Amino acid sequence: METLATKEERRGINKVLILGVIAGLLLVGLAIWLLSLRPSREDQIAQILARAYTEGPQYDELQKDIIISTDDNTVESPTGLGTISMFIHGKIRNKGNRRIDILEVNVGVVTQFKEYLKQKRILVVPVQQAELGPGETIPITLTLDGFEKNDDRADIRWKVTAIHAKD
Repeated sequence: METLATKEERRGINKVLILGVIAGLLLVGLAIWLLSLRPSREDQIAQILARAYTEGPQYDELQKDIIISTDDNTVESPTGLGTISMFIHGKIRNKGNRRIDILEVNVGVVTQFKEYLKQKRILVVPVQQAELGPGETIPITLTLDGFEKNDDRADIRWKVTAIHAKD
């Protein structure tokens, strides 16, 4: 009888697997590099707001055509940290005859003595909607966090802080 000799095969490193890992790492690195070239969200918002009117005759003329109202759907909710969050719902309407392409509003919760407890600025147009045409309405929802249980949350105030219309 002949003896069967078994040859052990030595497995080497899988070159295709190594090339795939290297190619994947290069693609991830390229994606991160491309994303780092984009300006930050704050820079983009500042660039948009640079064209908007914040005071002056153009601001006064445009902001008087914006009607902001608070819905009855505002909700106060306790958080796990013992504070209160307010979910504020409102509507912004353009009663004028010009298309608004930049609109920033300030939303604040005030006390009975008209002192602001918390406030927040929101860029509504073009973030939530590309533009606000004549007679159009935009629903708006935002959250203000960090109220204490004994805070005097008497009213919600809205104010247009920046505005620009297409000419």
